[in-house]
Amino acid sequence: MFEEAQYFAPVAAREDGSVVVELGSSHPGFADPLYRARRNAIAGLAVNHRRGMPIPAAEYTDEEHGIWALVAEELAVKHRKYATADYLAGAERLRLPHDRIPQLEEVSTLLEPLTGFRYLPAAGLVPLRDFYGVLADGYFHSTQYIRHHSVPFYTPEPDVIHEVIGHANALAADRFAALYRLAGQAARRVEGAEALEFVSKVFWFTMEFGVMTEDDELKAYGAGILSSYGEVEEFRGMSIRPLDLKAMGQTDYDITKYQDVLFRADGMAHLEDVVGAFWESCDDESIARLTRVSD
Repeated sequence: MFEEAQYFAPVAAREDGSVVVELGSSHPGFADPLYRARRNAIAGLAVNHRRGMPIPAAEYTDEEHGIWALVAEELAVKHRKYATADYLAGAERLRLPHDRIPQLEEVSTLLEPLTGFRYLPAAGLVPLRDFYGVLADGYFHSTQYIRHHSVPFYTPEPDVIHEVIGHANALAADRFAALYRLAGQAARRVEGAEALEFVSKVFWFTMEFGVMTEDDELKAYGAGILSSYGEVEEFRGMSIRPLDLKAMGQTDYDITKYQDVLFRADGMAHLEDVVGAFWESCDDESIARLTRVSD
């Protein structure tokens, strides 16, 4: 229901060096001054962070830990039914706490020995090329705030539940982690804006909203589905299409609602053979050729 690297609330700097997160009027926390102050403070932790530095800890409240615990417990039940085997194996390896929000530095410490990935804190919008490019080096940009307490099972933007429960469990699985790295390499290799957008859309329809056939059932591996309490129950009823690079790279989507078009891989090897091979070798010229096929 949102786009990684793009659909973040804007963050503006004040003269005193602090930051303010500019929430839209429809945001659940817009009229809550305490929540807005928390968002500003948490965003401020990431502003001056540089790669290699310890990630500043967010001092979460009991209420915020409670939101995580509630959603994590419910999602774990749904994952056992709907998530792919590799994602579940990653979750078992990582063993995120279910009763409290883990710090990003803690997640990095758990994750790095498994697949080499670490987290980077994001105050807000991360430029598209930067967001995807650092994947090549084993880094993943993440927000640190959590959704508003009034709607614990909904967020209009990626929060720490999406970034960690959705993505970290996949990043803890070797084969998914390799795909994230290939996506980062592709984002660095391409030069034009159109080619970069194509790469990002393929990422959207796979690592964010990907599904695959496993043991004759449709399972999800995309972080956007597996971090959404509602969408994980609905994805099997969407328009499910075969994995198709050109279609994924050229299909528009609405970030404000459940994704009604999904692309199905015929297993993990199929995803690697099609999407992994594309990210491993694509460049501006090959993407331009691909988009011209059958036009």
